[in-house]
Amino acid sequence: MGKAPQTAQAPAPKGPDLTVTIAGVLFKNPVIAASGTFGYGREYAGLLDISRLGGICTKGLTLHPRPGNGGPRLHETPGGLLNSIGLENPGIPAFIEQELPALRGLGPVVIANLSGSTVEEYVQGAALLNGTAIDMIELNISCPNVKAGGMAFGLDPEAAAAVTAPVRRAAPDKPLMVKLSPNAPDLAAVARACVNAGADALSLVNTFKALAIDIRRRRPVFDNISAGLSGPAIKPIALRMVWELYEALGQPGAPVPAVPLVGMGGIARAEDALEFLLAGARAVQVGSATFARPPAMIEIIDGIAAHMTAMGFKRLEELCLRR
Repeated sequence: MGKAPQTAQAPAPKGPDLTVTIAGVLFKNPVIAASGTFGYGREYAGLLDISRLGGICTKGLTLHPRPGNGGPRLHETPGGLLNSIGLENPGIPAFIEQELPALRGLGPVVIANLSGSTVEEYVQGAALLNGTAIDMIELNISCPNVKAGGMAFGLDPEAAAAVTAPVRRAAPDKPLMVKLSPNAPDLAAVARACVNAGADALSLVNTFKALAIDIRRRRPVFDNISAGLSGPAIKPIALRMVWELYEALGQPGAPVPAVPLVGMGGIARAEDALEFLLAGARAVQVGSATFARPPAMIEIIDGIAAHMTAMGFKRLEELCLRR
């Protein structure tokens, strides 16, 4: 008995194009692991396919090693998570030597989150990172400026510009994304100051300043009293800030702001990420959700693709650009 005739197999349908370019850097999709929630990538090996992520933001890096805060560091709240880590990290030289080679080999875009307590520390750290294989620097201006009495750089436009400009000069070869604090009295003014000082992109928002009290010990949970609140509880506020900043930075007659925005804050599902993209973000960062569900970012990537297919969008930019 002869074999049945073979019919040509149609190629598997290609999914929508999720690629996005931010400050000249091409991301395979718009989902990025947020700083401080994904270590240096290898910590999640075996829990998800890391190569599928669009990017990885490193833990906050400082020029010199930091041991981090003492006492409790994490505290769950209804709908959120408080953290007081204290920028524990091995220092930028050790990161470059010990962590970056493996991180570079994972596949996603590598974004180094740069922190510091003085402008000089930021600048020296940026100069070191400029000569490495990282793809981008994310400048964390929520750090306390010790020379200004501990006020975060990101709360004041002049202070934000005073650190952004010299970092831009110290790392001329790397795109610079500035991470904004939601605690700034005038977030748009801080954002404009950063853009004028050389920022190529802006990410928002960092954690909200918050407090928890241990009623049995009758004192704050954290040694530092206040801590940073993240998680689903902050999503509606963070989403509103992205929407408003998109409008504030828009140019008359231009469909989008000249500087791309990367949104974050309580993103746990594809629907959350889509809201940020529709609010004007070019990409998103996911943090606290990864602690609860390590594969969350993969689920979000697949969910975005499924939504685009259902809606008939072939390219991400068709979906996420506000008109």
